[in-house]
Amino acid sequence: MLKAKVLLVGPRESGKSVLANFVSESTEGIGSYRPTQGVRILEYERPNLSGNSKGAGCRFELWDCSGDQKFETCWPALMKDSHGVIIIFNPELPSHLKEIEMWYSCFVQQQPLLDSQCLLVAHHKPGSAGDTENLSLAYPLNKLKLIHSNLEEDPEDVRMEFLKYFKSIITLMNESREREEMSIIS
Repeated sequence: MLKAKVLLVGPRESGKSVLANFVSESTEGIGSYRPTQGVRILEYERPNLSGNSKGAGCRFELWDCSGDQKFETCWPALMKDSHGVIIIFNPELPSHLKEIEMWYSCFVQQQPLLDSQCLLVAHHKPGSAGDTENLSLAYPLNKLKLIHSNLEEDPEDVRMEFLKYFKSIITLMNESREREEMSIIS
């Protein structure tokens, strides 16, 4: 079974833990807001995620990283051996739009990760207006895959977008492994 490490990063109070719980089907910490201290790791298994019958599935480690920059000294350790990064932000907070550039720079550009290994999630909190049309992102964020998440209105759409992203991570891991095997053979 493949094992993939995916980091969930972004500004404080953007909804990282809520989405990590939702995607992993965990009930841990549901209720009132409690800031994540450092990192929280959730394991999540998907059988046959690759879509083929021989696929043994995948175990995902979802690393729900604190949005508090006081943990910045821990970031290199968190990033080690990661296969993907999901940057989560609240699109209704202008400070988050500025801050996600820093998260992208630290967690994607400074690692050997491709933009295809990054997913941007504009997380709309319950009761928010949820404007999905007028979100303009600066370069290089505007070239990343962006999804809007509203767990009140369209939870299954959100789940499907995460599954698509996880499938793309598995595909990249399989391609990398095949290239490595071919280099050993030749």
